[in-house]
Amino acid sequence: MTLERFARFAGLAAFTALMAACAHAPTGDKAGAVAKAPAVPLDAIVPMPAQIEPARSAPVRIDATTAVDACGDEAQAAARYFVDLVQRTRGFALAVDCAAKKPARGIRFVFHEGRDALAGWYRLKAEAGVIEISSGGDNGLFYGAVSLWQLLTAQPGDANAPVAIGAGAITDFPRYPWRGLMLDSARHYQPPDFIKKLIDAMALHKLNTLHWHLTDDQGWRIEIKKYPRLTDVGAWRVPPGPAAAKDIDPATGKPRRYGGYYTQDEIRDIVAYAAQRHITIVPEIDMPGHAQAAIAAYPELGTGEKPAVSTDWGVHTYLLNVDESTFEFIDGVLDEVVELFPSRYIHIGGDEAAKDRWKASRRVQARRRQLGLADDAALQSWFVGRLEKMLEEHDRKLIGWDEILEGGTLPASASVMSWRGTAGAIEAAREGHDVVLSPSPDLYLDNLQSDRADEPSGRPYLVTLEKLYGFEPTPAELDAEQAKHVRGAQVNVWVEHMRTTARVEHAVFPRLAAIAEVTWSPRERRDWQGFLARLPAQFARYRALDIGYAESAFLPRATLAADAAQPDAVSVTLANQTGFGTLRYTRDGSEPTAASPAYEAAISVPAGTPLRAATFAGDAPLTRSVAIATDAAALRRRTSGELKPCRENGLVIRLEDDAPLAGERPFYSVDIFDACWIWPQADLAASSAIEVDVGSLPYNFQLWHDTKNIVRRKPATAHGELEIRRGGCTGKPWLKLPLKPAAGNVERTTLQAKLPRRGTKSAATEDLCFVFTRPDTKTLWAVDQVRLVP
Repeated sequence: MTLERFARFAGLAAFTALMAACAHAPTGDKAGAVAKAPAVPLDAIVPMPAQIEPARSAPVRIDATTAVDACGDEAQAAARYFVDLVQRTRGFALAVDCAAKKPARGIRFVFHEGRDALAGWYRLKAEAGVIEISSGGDNGLFYGAVSLWQLLTAQPGDANAPVAIGAGAITDFPRYPWRGLMLDSARHYQPPDFIKKLIDAMALHKLNTLHWHLTDDQGWRIEIKKYPRLTDVGAWRVPPGPAAAKDIDPATGKPRRYGGYYTQDEIRDIVAYAAQRHITIVPEIDMPGHAQAAIAAYPELGTGEKPAVSTDWGVHTYLLNVDESTFEFIDGVLDEVVELFPSRYIHIGGDEAAKDRWKASRRVQARRRQLGLADDAALQSWFVGRLEKMLEEHDRKLIGWDEILEGGTLPASASVMSWRGTAGAIEAAREGHDVVLSPSPDLYLDNLQSDRADEPSGRPYLVTLEKLYGFEPTPAELDAEQAKHVRGAQVNVWVEHMRTTARVEHAVFPRLAAIAEVTWSPRERRDWQGFLARLPAQFARYRALDIGYAESAFLPRATLAADAAQPDAVSVTLANQTGFGTLRYTRDGSEPTAASPAYEAAISVPAGTPLRAATFAGDAPLTRSVAIATDAAALRRRTSGELKPCRENGLVIRLEDDAPLAGERPFYSVDIFDACWIWPQADLAASSAIEVDVGSLPYNFQLWHDTKNIVRRKPATAHGELEIRRGGCTGKPWLKLPLKPAAGNVERTTLQAKLPRRGTKSAATEDLCFVFTRPDTKTLWAVDQVRLVP
């Protein structure tokens, strides 16, 4: 019986017992370890293989003495990649050889030269002491190597111990030819070594396309030798806010610049590195919108303005103009882009081209009329058509965001990436265009993956691991013939709110494993519970390869309430997002172990008990432990992530503070249209004072036509106030806390006030509403934490 079937049908308790057996197999006698540990089933792989045929014969034993046979360049390349992975994660120093006489036992990589095969197809067969991986394609051999490596790392225990692989055969191939991830390197630059690390991780998930977003309003990241100012000017900006303004570069005497770019040599190296791992890099040069960095470098490309490289997030209005000189510039850029990137597709962006400046430009409008175009949407369609002809001359294909469907007839050879839901994919496929699904919010990894109060920065829509795993790339609205145009899907990693590479990894993993299974495995083979059962081993692989990942789907989450039966006790309820694993806890602050009590129902503990909890899979911890404060003060404080936003239709973003410049920065959940929070049913009866930690951030958002939705409250003093209301957010303020003490502080400030006396008939608990007044919209004030003082 397979591992996940065992988990489903025998129940979690039996599954955890099995995992415990794996973890505690004796390691002194390694042969005995193999005998006692169950054989690794052939479906212990992410993504789930297309077909598996188990056999009843003896498992195949793999240890440090196992021979690896591979003849020919294709087979040797896959074999060397495999042994390197095994060396780094299991400690086996296997040797690759091409033996004239094939060994009776061992691992064989076989390339069937001249045999036609579906791209990525491979067969892995385990029988009679031999594991053979065969394919008619070098990428198939590579994916077979990844699958075998996963089988060797599927069980916990001694990394150097032999492994028994269950007998049988895997016949595997991808469901879609485009299995991708988009990385935004324009908003925040990531160093080349991190790009390679991400490529390595993609390869281990059998993804094959890295869509690289290299240009935007906030930065131009690709060296173009013909136009050096694109990187001399366009690759750099000064971050907003007073903290960055005070960070003076001694070499210039001016605020330190932030940014970077990739030289052409670095790009060639990265492209070759990806190709060795069977990953194609598709570059994106965003046009005509998202071009402010290019226009900052060469103002003649715009409509008359000379902007700086943007420090804001959102929809900007700087567009490339439609002069012939601008198309000469674009052609010069594309000449160098196609030389660096051998990909069939070049992404031209085309999204969010806010046409205000086109409408206001006499030159642009004269050109539109000269071309006989009805409106600016038609002008953009014409613009896209010009780009398609340029790329056709380079024997490349155009792909762009779904706005390229608007305003006219899209060239027949163009492909569409659908991001505004799936409507663009449906329309394009019906018109005969190939499509890639990357809809917002479903596949946007800048969206938060949990609503935990300690989740790092991100956009508000929850894209949980389960939600992403449930995504179906082929829209149900397409018939069988139209569905053939669906090339696949990708997740998008927009990094406005991911300043560091650690934040990128937190957003990407393990959700990358989910999109891998969505795009590789047959739909009928996908199973959520089975996927969860395979993740503990995947997490162990991440740790072995130093890949950071989020535990958000599995971390224990505590809900505290006063214990009505015991005045000095607190009732604690534990849960995690997925319901997977066993929650274990301690009452003395020590680290939970497999012997710690398993959580079954709400725990009543004396106030102040130092609880600590972690999620376990079998006897092994699946997550780090979390400390749970149970003192009386814990019931009387709320963070911004625990408070409720005042409006359901606002835009609550989890934002990172701009200070301190070095070290960890706090995160705030704040509605950027209306900075307003509610503490439902705050216990005011036994409270005498209130403390509110507040922080300030630069209001660096380009909201385009949504600017009118910003709520402005007139201040009573020069710096503004934090207003607190009882019972709701209307009426006169109950308290006003001046912001003057916080105005000059780039970090957090604690505001304090005594609570006014309430009437004798007032309810013990009431809603508290917190809002800021401010003299301008340059600063965004945010609540970090609120505390009621007894």
